[in-house]
Amino acid sequence: MSIQAPQAGAHAGPLAEPVAPEDIVFYTADHHVDPGSGTLLGFWVYLMSDCLIFAVLFATYGVVGRNYAAGPGPADLFDLNLVALSTAMLLFSSITYGFAMLSMARGAKGLTLLWLAVTGLFGLGFLGCTAYEFNHLIHEGAVPSRSAFLSAFFTLVGTHALHVAFGAVWLVVLMVQVVQRGLVPENQRRLMCLSLFWHFLDVIWIGVFTFVYLMGVLR
Repeated sequence: MSIQAPQAGAHAGPLAEPVAPEDIVFYTADHHVDPGSGTLLGFWVYLMSDCLIFAVLFATYGVVGRNYAAGPGPADLFDLNLVALSTAMLLFSSITYGFAMLSMARGAKGLTLLWLAVTGLFGLGFLGCTAYEFNHLIHEGAVPSRSAFLSAFFTLVGTHALHVAFGAVWLVVLMVQVVQRGLVPENQRRLMCLSLFWHFLDVIWIGVFTFVYLMGVLR
């Protein structure tokens, strides 16, 4: 918004002096908006919507999780050793991503890329364990259509695995951008958003591990 002084020759009254053009002053309001604030706010809104999706999936599993249709239950199907390994990989990936963020704060581009690569490897290891588990269950005849329990299980765990796969692709894209442009503010903001997403998936998986696997096997 600009405010312009009276133009030359304008009179406020019969004795007013004309204003010279060089005396005209323009005042412009400075509305500086941080471009990163809108991005982070929008991403928090997305995470909250994603949280609602997983809440619905958890609620569905809680309702139908014991409907086995005379088929196998959690104690018959789940391998806690494999699940513990995949859980450890995902937890370590959050730690290594934290190291990447610390390296980014110091401006160490090489270390940031190194820790991001380690994070990606842990994420791929987690996806490999999940794919092996799904393949084993299907081979044993425990397909999603076998019972309501299996349908809810495959939907919940599969949705989480898809999120991790998307995060891994996002991670690779950001690594390419860091290599090309360095740790510019835009890349730092994107890495921060991915950090929130990755840790969010870690928290969701802790709920899956406890509610689906541990409670399913031990009850």
